[in-house]
Amino acid sequence: MNVFQAFLLGIIQGLTEFLPISSSGHLEIGHSLLGIKNENNLLFVLDVHVATVLSTIVVFRKDIGALLKDLYKFEWNASTKYVAMLLFSSVPIVIVGLLFKEEIESLFTGNLFFVGIMLLFTATLLTLTVYVKQSNKEITFAKAFIIGIAQTMAVLPGISRSGSTIATGILLKIKKEEVARFSFLMVLIPIIGAAVLDIFRGELTTQHANVVNLLAGFVAAFLTGLAACSWMIKIVKRGKLIYFAIYCAVIGLIAIFAA
Repeated sequence: MNVFQAFLLGIIQGLTEFLPISSSGHLEIGHSLLGIKNENNLLFVLDVHVATVLSTIVVFRKDIGALLKDLYKFEWNASTKYVAMLLFSSVPIVIVGLLFKEEIESLFTGNLFFVGIMLLFTATLLTLTVYVKQSNKEITFAKAFIIGIAQTMAVLPGISRSGSTIATGILLKIKKEEVARFSFLMVLIPIIGAAVLDIFRGELTTQHANVVNLLAGFVAAFLTGLAACSWMIKIVKRGKLIYFAIYCAVIGLIAIFAA
């Protein structure tokens, strides 16, 4: 992997982490098209994911600050309930991640046919939101858990994490801007947790790591993540997910026929 390829993959990660078009699927397609066989792939993937986590924190800094401030009151209030629902939504992906880590990693082999099928699934899920009438229901623990299951499905390359969680929230008739906020905040827990766990297990190594490539990927993912996160919030409010459904369907079919 050279610097240009690292920068390009960083842009792909930053855009597709927040836009409902599957970051994992696009990274698999990107690796395949660029002919990249990265010897230290886990470190690079962690690098660009941390960058998008940082962009999420920057965009939602006021929300996160308010939640943390209320948590320090050590009482059951709206903020502690919200954080509890975020934690509860992470239960499914934590269980799957711990029990089936090797099986999940085995799916990331550049199988474009599988990625294409999963992109079509994402397109279908996004299309279903078109037929849901606007509603202002609040998030509950039960709904948070269901959204968490949708997030868990996105461990498969080609299923969009933001697309599946936001679409599921809309299908549950949760207020659109609220489900977008919940979707982006809920990803902080599993990504940070996975990073800490990998470091604790000693599965990350900086041996043979190209610092310039890591920096290029990080900067690209962070800057594009800032733009995509802010953009996606506006898109969800306007209910324009059908365009991403069409995009996923087209890219999915291309991936299937190119496999």
